[in-house]
Parts: sequence; C-alpha cells; structure tokens
Amino acid sequence: MAASDFTYESLCIQYPEEDVPFVLKTRLIHLLPKFHGRVGENPHKKLKEFHIVCSTMRPQNVPEDHIYLKAFPFSLEDLAKD
Repeated sequence: MAASDFTYESLCIQYPEEDVPFVLKTRLIHLLPKFHGRVGENPHKKLKEFHIVCSTMRPQNVPEDHIYLKAFPFSLEDLAKD
C-alpha cells in the first residue's frame, strides 16, 4: 500500500504583512464579547457583537481583517479556548 502524498500546512493563524503597525488597545480587549463555548451559547450573536466592537475601534489605515485576527483570541474563554 503506497503512502499518500500530503502537504502539511500550519494550523496556526498566519498574520498578513502590516502596512501600518498597530497594537491592540487595552480598552478594546475589555470591550470584546466573551465566548465561553457553553451549551446554549449563541456563537452567531457573539461574532456579531465582536464585529461591531472591532469596527468601532479600528485605527486609520488598518484593515478590519487585521483587527479581527489580532483581537479574536482575546474573545475566547473557558471551553472555547481549549
């Protein structure tokens, strides 16, 4: 039996090159809705809230996708972090 030829890619987040370097502000991190991964918790509602918070705190010349990628890990807690 011949072994399959698979290409392995990293499963971690690959951050895009930043034209304008930025740092997440502490106040943004504290405003993020927390998703715990509990039964009955609505992930769609949390993502909508996450989008709203991130879009209101976006620095000039920084794409929203960059904010989302950097901020998302701070919105996860408990089971959702595992």
